[in-house]
Amino acid sequence: VQDEDAVRKQALASVETVHDVAERITNGSEWDVVWYERHDRFGASLRVAPMSVSGLLREKLFADRSVVLTSATLKLGGDFNGVGASLGLAPEGTEGEDLPQWKGVDVGSPFDYPRQGILYVAKHLSRPARDGDRADMLDELTELIQAAGGRTLGLFSSMRAAQLAAEELRSRIPEFPILLQGEETLGELIKNFAADPKTCLFGTLSLWQGVDVPGPSCQLVVMDKIPFPRPDDPLMSARQKAVEDAGGNGFMAVAATHAALLMAQGAGRLVRASGDRGVVAVLDQRLATARYGSYLKASLPDFWYTTDRNQVRKSLAAIDAAAKKSEAE
Repeated sequence: VQDEDAVRKQALASVETVHDVAERITNGSEWDVVWYERHDRFGASLRVAPMSVSGLLREKLFADRSVVLTSATLKLGGDFNGVGASLGLAPEGTEGEDLPQWKGVDVGSPFDYPRQGILYVAKHLSRPARDGDRADMLDELTELIQAAGGRTLGLFSSMRAAQLAAEELRSRIPEFPILLQGEETLGELIKNFAADPKTCLFGTLSLWQGVDVPGPSCQLVVMDKIPFPRPDDPLMSARQKAVEDAGGNGFMAVAATHAALLMAQGAGRLVRASGDRGVVAVLDQRLATARYGSYLKASLPDFWYTTDRNQVRKSLAAIDAAAKKSEAE
């Protein structure tokens, strides 16, 4: 039984939090973004978030101390400036009395990415549709999974797209079980995915970032499309407009950087050990045809790159055959 005094303190803290958030919303600061959301499960809510945390970090964290920031996905588009800008740092090497000086260091990877992985862009497919219903993409996904013998992690830009793909492929290729995020706990899904090489796992954001399955159970990572933020996302839209109002490129600074970070995290699901082999397949022609495609590709591991669908199927079949031989020994 909880102590009554502790319960009162907890209740008071909750009330104070509600008061502080409500006051922040009603104050209407130009540095905050306020929006309304409605959820089927949780009802309606008002949300508030800062337009940017860069000023706060620059003032409170970087001003008077040395800081080391480490991550596998800080280098986007070939340099650290994109992430640096989001943290309130001027481009590396910029001189200024009031500017924190910083240096980005890429220490490399223990993996031989060009030898261990292939980046395949399905250049022949139609442009992605907003509703996620793409017949040619589902055909491509089916053929890739068949070539890989299952062993597929499907990373989708929306839950609806993941559900549509799972429903369709369960009827097309029943020999390859399809697990879908939300049908079991994430831990159970990952455990079952890792246990059976023929199994595929489909889902959204938490799978882009939170799956660690080394070995033959994950030899194909598929992204249905470039994960740009939704055009109606109020926070991302406000941040993009703020960059444009300041004379910058809002799309590259916000939307492309957001997509690059997610793609780098998603592609990182493939090679988790020195013996891993496989393919990252992006079923979005824009990665090969759009001007921003080179920026996004430069954010990914240095896999061998191809748009040749026949070559990638042969490679997947060879990787699958090698895995089956190893499993039989």
